[in-house]
Amino acid sequence: MAHRYRLYPAPDQRGGLVRHCCDARYVWNLALEQANCYRPGRPTPGPAERSRQLAEARRGTWLGEGSSSVQQQALRDFDQALGNWWGGTHRRPRWRKAGLDEGFCVRDVKVERLNRRWATLVVPKVGTVRCRLTRPMPAGHGMARVTADRAGRWHVSFSAPQPVIERTPTGRAVGLDAGVVATVTTSGGEHLHAPDVSTAEAGRLRRLQRRLARQQKGSMRRDRTKAAIARLKAREADRRRDFIEQTTTSLVRDFDLIAVEDLNVKAMIRSARGTRDAPGVNVAAKRGLNRAISAQGWSMLRRRLSDKAATCGVTVVAVNPAHTSQHCAVCGHTCAENRKNQAVFGCRACGHVANADVNAATNILAAGLAVTARGGTSRSRGPDETRTRPVAA
Repeated sequence: MAHRYRLYPAPDQRGGLVRHCCDARYVWNLALEQANCYRPGRPTPGPAERSRQLAEARRGTWLGEGSSSVQQQALRDFDQALGNWWGGTHRRPRWRKAGLDEGFCVRDVKVERLNRRWATLVVPKVGTVRCRLTRPMPAGHGMARVTADRAGRWHVSFSAPQPVIERTPTGRAVGLDAGVVATVTTSGGEHLHAPDVSTAEAGRLRRLQRRLARQQKGSMRRDRTKAAIARLKAREADRRRDFIEQTTTSLVRDFDLIAVEDLNVKAMIRSARGTRDAPGVNVAAKRGLNRAISAQGWSMLRRRLSDKAATCGVTVVAVNPAHTSQHCAVCGHTCAENRKNQAVFGCRACGHVANADVNAATNILAAGLAVTARGGTSRSRGPDETRTRPVAA
């Protein structure tokens, strides 16, 4: 996992960090352009050939003014991304854009701890940059990756194993239902809500977005408005990330088995615009739903839950979410009419009435217990595997 810390570069150091980001992005995009020009019988340059070309390009050009280690590591990162794509584990490498993909790697990490709260990181051709120690520094870490977000904040991340969660076995199990009104609902009836922007922040965000729509592209005023919007968005993302970290740690400590929904979030937030010949239906409503789904952080919550559970023997089971909100947890009757509205579940067969999300979480827990009883694992569904059907509790 990545252990991230806030960097506080001096004003005269920011230019050097920006320069490294530009060099790494340029080298990456140039290697991607070469890879995209592949034709049968005309192979693209390999890693050794690209390194030789980089060394030649650095002689007598503006690339020679930058850090060779930063540029070489950008090529290594591209080779790794290309290998991951060929291996079928990751998507195809894409173009890196200014303002979106601002980052570079520091290969030879030199960190000096100043006191309990501060440390320094040595960046090539920049010097020592102050780093805020908001959590203990990992003992065995790899390279450091320096990044800048849209709000103008600098961070450094170290790759290190997930720390072990200290816990004692409880013998308890829980099912988790993901939703838009409540981010997570447990089978025990607890509703967990990811923090959102406040009313005042939401109003300011709307005003800034209206102002942005009226301003001329490329103007300095528009850049300042974009930076103000980015600061509000970064604050919301920080709150959501903190909520996920605290929630997943609490769940792993309290339960020995956690059943979650096997959601394909990427497909769920797909646009409904359609095409010119076949336009979509209810596009505005679907766009609002997509924003609400993205604001919950379901994918990050499941990933962090799996990472932490793997360190302490907690079992995480992913089950098929189909019909869990229409399936009665008492008698097993399943029909669409059981779900009266977003909040109320009323079984047409036995008359059982409950909160719809709690009923769905109970069904997810029952399906998870059925998976473990058959010797299932917490591994995600593979391409040749079938989904697990939910059963009654």
